[in-house]
Amino acid sequence: MKPTRYRPDYSACHRSFGHWFRSPLGQALLQDQMACVDTHVAGLGGARQLHLGISPELVLAPGSDFAQRIIATPYWQPDLPAGVVVCDPDELPFPGGSIDLVILHHSADFSAWPHQVLREAARVLRGGGQLLLMGFNPLSSWGLRKLLSRHRHGPWGGRFMLRSRMEDWLNLLDCNVERSGSYFFRLPLQNTRTMKRLEMMETAGSQAMLPVGAYYCILATKRICAPVSRRRAWMPAKVIPLPAAGTLGASRQARGGADTGANSRSKRSCQKVSRYTPTGPAKVIPGPGAGVSSFDTAKP
Repeated sequence: MKPTRYRPDYSACHRSFGHWFRSPLGQALLQDQMACVDTHVAGLGGARQLHLGISPELVLAPGSDFAQRIIATPYWQPDLPAGVVVCDPDELPFPGGSIDLVILHHSADFSAWPHQVLREAARVLRGGGQLLLMGFNPLSSWGLRKLLSRHRHGPWGGRFMLRSRMEDWLNLLDCNVERSGSYFFRLPLQNTRTMKRLEMMETAGSQAMLPVGAYYCILATKRICAPVSRRRAWMPAKVIPLPAAGTLGASRQARGGADTGANSRSKRSCQKVSRYTPTGPAKVIPGPGAGVSSFDTAKP
């Protein structure tokens, strides 16, 4: 009998991750992520921004230059603010091509179907729109902590997927990776004094651009496919009647002969005939059908 494979409860891990952000390490991580997102979306703008995050209280890029900022959360709470959409990140209730910027704040890390999360984000994104993805880096001290930790609360219960894997998925979804990097080089320790002593690691890691940060941030742009213009529907061709069989090539001549005969008959009907009488000048008698009364010239 095969042993049952352990399947983590991502919904419970998702909830515990939201509470973990209240810890000192969680607050430091959130502040670093907010600064990172502000840097990436500084020059972006548009009509709608969709934020798929952990909690409606943890909002990234609140001052972005977008007309409408939509916040989506997977769980309903009695104290939800107005305008928050409750939906799963792998089933978004938005039409395709309606969002200008999609922010995935660890949405793929705490989902049973991370590829479907990216597919839905790419679907609702308009052509030329941007997708900002954040996830935990397994090639870091945080990834080592996950392997050694027995607890599955907080960030240690989520997925730690490679950044190269996420970039490949985005390329398959017709997205070009514009910027990609890893950030937050501090050790996963909750001690405040130790965190302050190890602040130099943050500076050294940022300057050296080492790919060993706690999380990575990927900014991708959806490629615009060349639209295929529809050909204009042609008007139905005008039907040109052809002459009957046996008259092909002689229709014009036949019509011309018929017209000549009709003209000659009309000319003959209107033609005047002169007759001479022995007692006086000629008496004019109009032809038949002329419609003119006869008359006699006056005698001298």
